[in-house]
Amino acid sequence: MRWTYKKSVTMGAVFLLLAILYFSLPLDLRSTWVEEWQVQTFSSDASWIDKGGYLPLNVSYQLLAGTPPTEQKYLTIGLCSVSRPKGSYLISTLSSIFSRSSPAELNSMLVVVLLTDFDAQWRATTLGEITANFPSQLKANQLLVAHVPKQYYPPITGLKRNFNDKADRVTFRSKQNVDYSFLVQFCTGRSLHYLQLEDDVSCSHHFLSAIRGRVQQMEVPWATLEFSALGYIGKLYHSEHLPLLSRFLFLFYQEMPCDFLFSHFRVLLTQSEVIRFTPSLFQHTGSYSSFLGTFNKLKDDDYEDLYTNPAADVYSDIPVYKEHVAAMAWSPGTGTFFWGRSPSSGNHLTVTFKHPVVVTSITVVTGSAEGRDRLASATVELGLHPVTEKTGSGTTCQEFYNVGDLQGGRMDMTDVHKKRFGHASSCLKIRVTAKQNDWVIIKKIRITTKEE
Repeated sequence: MRWTYKKSVTMGAVFLLLAILYFSLPLDLRSTWVEEWQVQTFSSDASWIDKGGYLPLNVSYQLLAGTPPTEQKYLTIGLCSVSRPKGSYLISTLSSIFSRSSPAELNSMLVVVLLTDFDAQWRATTLGEITANFPSQLKANQLLVAHVPKQYYPPITGLKRNFNDKADRVTFRSKQNVDYSFLVQFCTGRSLHYLQLEDDVSCSHHFLSAIRGRVQQMEVPWATLEFSALGYIGKLYHSEHLPLLSRFLFLFYQEMPCDFLFSHFRVLLTQSEVIRFTPSLFQHTGSYSSFLGTFNKLKDDDYEDLYTNPAADVYSDIPVYKEHVAAMAWSPGTGTFFWGRSPSSGNHLTVTFKHPVVVTSITVVTGSAEGRDRLASATVELGLHPVTEKTGSGTTCQEFYNVGDLQGGRMDMTDVHKKRFGHASSCLKIRVTAKQNDWVIIKKIRITTKEE
């Protein structure tokens, strides 16, 4: 478009008028005007993601049961549930979440169930089962049940068939993406972190404490932490990312299955590599899929319910860092670990059992999730005849027998009792055999036993 003389004169007059108005103001008003304009034009120091009031979806929720807590929790657990052709696993899943958590852990979590089936009769029946089985959790503001009416859903039929999926499969997975999108938005801001589960899982004991411990160990920025190898089970997010995740799932709901979208979301937030912890804290228990009731035999081979070691006294002469004492490597289900400064040859961590036990297997895991602070050179020993240390620092044994060396910072030995150690032992010792400059983390010591 040609720039005319008339336009030039008009624009010049406008700028001249603005200049006259500005310089006619007192100096204090001029500075205020500039400051207000800058605040309105540029972002403040607070991150726009942290504010959370952006990209809202046009959706209205029906709160069916429970009262939202007034205080922010540490963890919100979200799961969607629909009618299944061959039985429901929802009640057993909720039972696993609540029964395998301590009172303190329950006070730090909120469970949100989004009933996403459009069948009103099914919703009413399921809601009745939830309220009958979990009245105390509802009263304690630890459980919310919600629903989104069908009118807020985008089209879920007649969609394009990416990956050559059949039309009914495309409809199922596309609606599932929208379900998750609505669930995630509903959970935004209710806690520091958000954990995604499915409605047919079993939980490891004290999984929240284990998750908290892993989060505390993280030394690099992260978008998603994974506590299961399967599907969309056990995926952890920062709460401030949930609005982004909700909108992302909604925008691309018909393009691909949810587990594909979740992987793309992680990469877009610059986490290029999967960060997954083992053992897995959640196991898939459903035998039949919610899609057409097809048989589903998926199991997580890395799942391990948190264990119970025999009662024992634990101490170490390795200089300890802060509160990460030796007993934290022995006590399961806490998500904690022993962390010591650079050990020397001869340093040790010793476990003295309250009662002698026949050890059948030994697992020792050292090092951080990133592979740092492993115990590079050490041997594992079993001992007999407990006595008090000469230094008075703890109890040890008079005799020790070598079981084996750590390999790559860990030991996984089975059938220990069949390898000349069939007698009852009173001690287990991890003895350092070479000095190392790096510090050492002992994440887990686990034994299994049998009666003598």
